[in-house]
Amino acid sequence: MSIKAVVFDFDGVLADTERLHLRATQEALAAHGWTLDERAYFDRYLGFGDRDLVLEFTRDLGHSIDPATVERIASVKAERYRVHLAAGSALYPAAAACVRRLGVRFSLAIASGSLQAEIQDILVAGGLGDAFRAVIGADDVTNGKPSAEPYLRAAALLGVDPVHAVAVEDSRWGLESARAAGMRTIAITTNYPASALSMADHTVGSLDDISISLVDHLTSR
Repeated sequence: MSIKAVVFDFDGVLADTERLHLRATQEALAAHGWTLDERAYFDRYLGFGDRDLVLEFTRDLGHSIDPATVERIASVKAERYRVHLAAGSALYPAAAACVRRLGVRFSLAIASGSLQAEIQDILVAGGLGDAFRAVIGADDVTNGKPSAEPYLRAAALLGVDPVHAVAVEDSRWGLESARAAGMRTIAITTNYPASALSMADHTVGSLDDISISLVDHLTSR
């Protein structure tokens, strides 16, 4: 079995944006009198798309919320995120080199909980606008991670069976999503220690550690 494609998560993998997402989410929730602390965000909600995060957060509070309110909160969050993002480049320093390196051998895609426009803005600003054959955002799927849908859709657009693809993730929700889709997985410890990502087939500390030979090696595991 050979690997034909690599599918990257975005936030926490290619882009250092998680704390920007947190800040924007906090601001959107604060308008409704709700407080989300950093530890809870990383322990409980990291990996959810904007709408799913709002739903999970309010369920945890024991509140019911109507779809229109969910949309309003998600819209405010997206607006605040764009404001914070304007401060500068969000890609990790090693992102471009990793993507170009793997792109020589594999078809590349992104499967993310961020919105499509947000992803594209960052990719273009970082010189990677042409590097991916498929980009799946939260607004491109019905069910976000940990559902398998984002990775299954990415594989379908690449024309690759998921068993011939490797996913690069930074959270257990993302790993669950990729594994449910049938993909091999590489975890990167940008937001969680290796012990929290033990379900991955391989764990690295940096994008610099992901090579063509490493991806190929996963076929023997």
